[in-house]
Amino acid sequence: MQSTETNHLMIKKEDGILSITLNRPDSLNAFSTEMISGISDAIREAKTDDTVRAVTIAGAGRAFSAGGDVKRMGSNTPMDTYAHLGNLNNLILSMKELEKPIIAVVHGYAAGAGFNLAMACDLILAEDDTRFIMSFSKVGLISDGGGLYFLTRQIGPYRAKELMFNAEPITAEEAYHLGIVNHVYPAGELKEKADNFVRRIAEGPSTAYGFIKKIADKALTSNLEEILEQERITQATVATSAEHREGVQAFKEKRQPDFKRSGQ
Repeated sequence: MQSTETNHLMIKKEDGILSITLNRPDSLNAFSTEMISGISDAIREAKTDDTVRAVTIAGAGRAFSAGGDVKRMGSNTPMDTYAHLGNLNNLILSMKELEKPIIAVVHGYAAGAGFNLAMACDLILAEDDTRFIMSFSKVGLISDGGGLYFLTRQIGPYRAKELMFNAEPITAEEAYHLGIVNHVYPAGELKEKADNFVRRIAEGPSTAYGFIKKIADKALTSNLEEILEQERITQATVATSAEHREGVQAFKEKRQPDFKRSGQ
């Protein structure tokens, strides 16, 4: 196991899983420049590290993330804000470009840009007492960090605008029914359930997962003909992979495939 800890992040790599934990619990893991840069660096390293098969993002303390640091707002110049959001945008894009599953493990609150960071992941697991809040309008701002993109595509423009206009919290159960959250777990069981869930993901065919992520995201803005052709081209490649051979062999031998070994 490899692990590092700073005043802003805890990063651990074990059994093919890169775990990133936001580590500013006294400020409900509000974003800092160091935090954004640290996550970006970790995602960049995961891209070229073949031993990393899945990534998780969680929060230390009482919340996933409160998003932007309100205590530091009001004193920034337009150029400060523009530069800060440039770094955040680069992080969001790097997460979507990483051809490995990223799972948000959310508890407490996911507010503002913290909510959007979770939506930039591929899957969201939440504790049942979690509250999701598009809180930007409470301080006279619009959503950033991709919220207007992710939420609108997930629940439609009418519901998305209502959540952004009113800035009222929704429960994990409501987020589940809106299609934002994949699974909701009872309080106190999130870590165990999430660990088991992510472990199963990490044991899967990482090459195929990377292509699934890439094409599924493109499907939001592509037509059927384009996606059919992308599937055709990709399948012709994946069908020659060691993972596919292992999957077929395991099926014939009536056993579970060992994709980790086949990918080495």
